[in-house]
Amino acid sequence: QVQLVESGGGLVQAGGSLRLSCAASGSGFRVKTWGWYRQAPGEQRDLVAGITSEGRPIYVDSVKGRFTISRDNAKNTVYLQMNNLKFEDTAVYYCNADLVPNGDLRVYDYWGQGIQVTVSS
Repeated sequence: QVQLVESGGGLVQAGGSLRLSCAASGSGFRVKTWGWYRQAPGEQRDLVAGITSEGRPIYVDSVKGRFTISRDNAKNTVYLQMNNLKFEDTAVYYCNADLVPNGDLRVYDYWGQGIQVTVSS
C-alpha cells in the first residue's frame, strides 16, 4: 500500500522560508508526475507547482521566483522550497503523485494527508 507522507510545515513569519517534503512509501513503482497543491479555508484546492518525470517544473504565477519544486527519484520524494513567504501563502499543502507500478501501464493518483503552513504577517 503506497502512502504519501508530508513533512516540513509549520508557522513562519512573513519573509521567511520553509521546505516541504513528501515521500512515497513502498516499492515497485515509479512516480511519473509530482504536484503540490494548497487549500486555504473556504477556498478550493489549487495547484501550486508540479514537476514532470523529466524534471521540468511548472508554477502558478503567484509563487514564481519564490518557490522551487524538485524531486529525488531514488528516494521517491518531492520537495517544495518556499522562500519569501507571504501571508496569502497560508494554507494546507497537499502533495500529489501519479504512480506507475512496475510492469504496468496504468497511472494511479495518490494524495498526501496535507500539512499546515501558516505565515504570520
